[in-house]
Amino acid sequence: MDAIELLKTRRSVPPALLSEPGPDAVQLETLLAIATRVPDHGKLHPWRFVIYQGAAREKAGQVVYDAFMTACPDADEAARKKESTRFTLAPLVIGVVSTAANHVKIPLWEQELSAGAVCENLVIAAHALGFGASWLTGWMAYDERVLAKLGIGSHEKLAGFVHIGTPREAVPDRPRPKLEDLVTFYGQNAGN
Repeated sequence: MDAIELLKTRRSVPPALLSEPGPDAVQLETLLAIATRVPDHGKLHPWRFVIYQGAAREKAGQVVYDAFMTACPDADEAARKKESTRFTLAPLVIGVVSTAANHVKIPLWEQELSAGAVCENLVIAAHALGFGASWLTGWMAYDERVLAKLGIGSHEKLAGFVHIGTPREAVPDRPRPKLEDLVTFYGQNAGN
């Protein structure tokens, strides 16, 4: 598949539709290498990865479940099940961590955008390797106590958890916005 067709056909695959096999060690290294090939003003590499695979997914899932149950002890069974499987549906979850820090020349915003580009490269690379992927956050991405137990420092932010595996079924494309609703040509429209 050529690059344009690859980009046109990429879509998020929900973790509930991902299963084994996941990427092997060589494929994981390829995914991570491609993920790092993003715009990075100042060559700061203001991001890093936390890999959750095998039994580590269950351990991470227990951290999330325990925090949820502490906050919501009266949650119904459906909510409990959802929280208990956050890290165990896909065979691989990659936490993309923004390590953006104040810099004399490079704004935080540019560093954070670079971390977002890492997430996008991961989902595109997964698609190119024949896997499905979803880039997700969720409440736990903003809970400092949970993040600390998932290997993310208090000075860091989670750009996203990228869930990767083999799709169980084809996922239909979602409606995409009309370009004419999003695009203006400077100097050709009223007001500019």
